[in-house]
Amino acid sequence: MSLTRRDFARSTAVTGAGVVLAGSVGALATAPQALAATDLDGAEDAHGHPGIGYGPLVPDPDGVLALPAGFSYRVVTYSGRTRLESGESTPSNHDGTAAFAGPRGAVLLVNNHELKGPRADWEHPVPLTEGLVYDPAAAGGCTVVEVRRDRVAEWVGVAGTSTNCAGGSTPWGTWLTCEETEDRTGQNGMTKDHGYVFEVDPADRRANRAPKPLKALGRYAHEAVVVDPKRGHLFLTEDASGPNGLFYRWTPPEGFHHGRGRLRTLADDAGVLQAFRCFDSGGRFVDDLSRATRTGTVYGVDWVDVPDRDARTAAVRKQFSDGQVTRARKLEGMWWGDGGVYVVSSYAREESPVQHDGQVWFYDPRRRTLTLKVLLGTGGTFDGPDNITVSPYGGLVIAEDGEGAQHLFGATDSGRTYPIARNELNIGSDSVPEYSEFTGVTFSPDGHTLFANIQQPGIMLAITGPWKRQRRS
Repeated sequence: MSLTRRDFARSTAVTGAGVVLAGSVGALATAPQALAATDLDGAEDAHGHPGIGYGPLVPDPDGVLALPAGFSYRVVTYSGRTRLESGESTPSNHDGTAAFAGPRGAVLLVNNHELKGPRADWEHPVPLTEGLVYDPAAAGGCTVVEVRRDRVAEWVGVAGTSTNCAGGSTPWGTWLTCEETEDRTGQNGMTKDHGYVFEVDPADRRANRAPKPLKALGRYAHEAVVVDPKRGHLFLTEDASGPNGLFYRWTPPEGFHHGRGRLRTLADDAGVLQAFRCFDSGGRFVDDLSRATRTGTVYGVDWVDVPDRDARTAAVRKQFSDGQVTRARKLEGMWWGDGGVYVVSSYAREESPVQHDGQVWFYDPRRRTLTLKVLLGTGGTFDGPDNITVSPYGGLVIAEDGEGAQHLFGATDSGRTYPIARNELNIGSDSVPEYSEFTGVTFSPDGHTLFANIQQPGIMLAITGPWKRQRRS
């Protein structure tokens, strides 16, 4: 049943201004130097309570990762240095990642490699392992990394895909990897159409043979995907512009039951793919998420059918005219938690109605509402949120893909922020330093280890230390 603008306006009229503020975690720092000292050094706050976070970041003598005192990191994979079981190099450009419980205490991670275009363009593409290749012309794909106390092993999960950006884990223990491209056969040297989602099973190598695109989920510049474990919906983000991208929901066909490999059995047009349409408490249509300028803003959400999910004649986002759907720039990472979907919009610039340096929204599927939880104003301490995960210690952990220094940072339930790590690996020059974005932030199943990637050159890191539950306020 759709949630009409009249229904939403009626519900907000009953509960008043409290609805606008419901679920707010407050604003993150929105101006230079706006972080309080307690956010940076963990000192006591004005009430004598311990501060949030883990203290200031300590420079790394090895020039890789600055961490708080008491924390340490381990290099798990390093493109060009570590090797797959086959003897080939670990591929480069690490991106979205998820961790799964493996056999005998191991942790299995599926790691995307965001490599766009032909293989010749890349020094370390994903190897074309026999039986695991979709398009032999494409450079991207996923590797599976098995981490044990005394050793690390890595092998190919899927190859011959393109621009594998983020994705998402499933409740049944697999990884959905997303192609952030719309290249068709013949474009950029490709021999097959791209812009699809593929399923990778970290625990069963045979299940990954003969990769099949999940065409029911649409063909567009996919970023991330999450599964509603209760209702069976899949939610998907699109990282695109001209026009800005969309937030999608896929509803499975009646009688369908999720499980390992089940998505591969679906027809290309199975289920219903829809794009979202938002409206405010007054029933007014919202054309772009950048319109929200304060945390706590709540929009009602309805869903509009996608006319041609395979984009045979026009990109999916271009099949809607103005006023039909809501758009947003740089819709990026997502994570399921707290009964809903956390969704990132990394930034908005001149292409959007209002500029910002990052938003994190929360979609509540039961209420069919979207609430702005985090807003980064331009010129703040952190900018460009990208991959995201829900922390077992409360709040969120966010990977930064912004300007200048790149961080992993935490956000408490009340919206206060604190640094967790800083990338110190300069891939530029002494005169013009450059630091790659963080990606693939995810905790181990036991919550003891935070895994994260430095995208270029492609390094997976395991961070351990005195994790603690963060105060809500």
